[in-house]
Amino acid sequence: MKRSFFITFEGGEGSGKSTQLALLSDYLKALGFSVVCTREPGGTQLGEVIRKLILNAPEADPEIAPKTELFLYLASRAQHISEVIQPALNDGKIILCDRFTDATLAYQGAGRGLPKTELVQMTQIASSNLEPDLTFFLDIKPEAGLARLGGREEINRMDQEALQFHESVYQGYKGIIAENPTRINVIDATDSIETIALIIREKIDALLS
Repeated sequence: MKRSFFITFEGGEGSGKSTQLALLSDYLKALGFSVVCTREPGGTQLGEVIRKLILNAPEADPEIAPKTELFLYLASRAQHISEVIQPALNDGKIILCDRFTDATLAYQGAGRGLPKTELVQMTQIASSNLEPDLTFFLDIKPEAGLARLGGREEINRMDQEALQFHESVYQGYKGIIAENPTRINVIDATDSIETIALIIREKIDALLS
């Protein structure tokens, strides 16, 4: 039985995470692996409801408080791990996830200014201390990433945040990367889709071997 792996994709808006996750899924399935593709917030029926609450809140609604936003993300994650991720790992599958705890530390920590020590403790509780085996950070400066969103059909609440917020998130990611140099692989997201996919495949081949 092939060993299970938990692989996450991180990056700011417009970094191309979803595209690369889908390409990697196709590659792994062609090699005969059983793959589960998922995302955060979301991944479960409850999680998708929470995702809508967080990302698609009507403009007429009051602003979501930073702590409220955090607890919504953590609730989605706890259910996600219990219902999808852990069972898939137990079954020897490869899980590809669009965002995980790194995103919480970057967005709710660096972006919203919530205390790091408390944030780490709460994310550990919500995730049952589960960490990815490998993370790909698709690196693109916030202004360039946001410029790519023009072609999207849907612009969510996070996309609409001020550039300063996205720059704070980007710096937050840089700090996380510095603390996790072995797990997190930084890839230039301004390269072509094909070049990025090839780099990811090489990293995955090394992991699987």
